[in-house]
Amino acid sequence: MFIQVIQGQVGDAGEMRAALDRWHTELAPGVDGWLGTTAGVTDDGMFVNTARFESQEAARRNSERPEQGQWWAETQKLFSGEVTFHNCAEVYTYLKGGSDAAGFVQVMQGRIRDPRRMREITAQSERGMAAFRPDLIGGFAALHGDGGYTEVAYFTSEQAAREGEGKELPSEMRELFEQWKDLFEGEPTYFDLRDPWLYSSPRSA
Repeated sequence: MFIQVIQGQVGDAGEMRAALDRWHTELAPGVDGWLGTTAGVTDDGMFVNTARFESQEAARRNSERPEQGQWWAETQKLFSGEVTFHNCAEVYTYLKGGSDAAGFVQVMQGRIRDPRRMREITAQSERGMAAFRPDLIGGFAALHGDGGYTEVAYFTSEQAAREGEGKELPSEMRELFEQWKDLFEGEPTYFDLRDPWLYSSPRSA
């Protein structure tokens, strides 16, 4: 899987949602290799979009389509500042991966010291996390290739996620969690998508 992350401040979440809806309706059926998109706008106006493709080549082909260029030329006007892109060739999923049934999505970004160890800890904690946090459906992590890291976690609801955050971790999971936190350079940044926009290709179902 290949992930493209696009983010930036927007002034009108409704206009951005309409633009994504139009892409899904008009452009997505012609995109070979597009798997799905998770997007949304935080309370303070940060738009975060993660588009999933079968491969980097599929993402490149989409970017080169004339209709994609026209759509982006119009859509980029909705941003109020700089737009950031991350192209992620290394991606891994955990638990059930993403889900269009999620009621709340949280995006986390930061810089990590050891991507391989991060992946190992995620795999080691999966079984325990599935039992301990039934509110967490699953998610994926995408490596930017320069030490940057974006993780997208899908929850049944925000209320359930907040209640789950407040639970005390069992000792063995707490140890893994501390190791996980130590891999970050500084504190990660969280983006809460309380109204996630979830799209999937019929071909990926």
